[in-house]
Amino acid sequence: MPQIDSAIKRVRTSEKATAKNSAQTSAMRTAVKKFEQAVDAKADNVESLYQEAIKAVDMAATKGLIHKNKASRDKARLTKKLAK
Repeated sequence: MPQIDSAIKRVRTSEKATAKNSAQTSAMRTAVKKFEQAVDAKADNVESLYQEAIKAVDMAATKGLIHKNKASRDKARLTKKLAK
């Protein structure tokens, strides 16, 4: 544990940011998985799950959790699955 006050605060801040980032990333992955499972099961709510997954990927890219090129690639793959 650091001794300097500013370093102690930085540890607290980074722990909060890490928790927030991992929660957001997990939510994105969950949304994508729900969409993919709905497509495989040929469910009725595929369109709404698609919108949620796209939104989650966009939010992750906006927050800097994933690169914008990865977000674009993921969205293209989701759109391709929806079109099938």
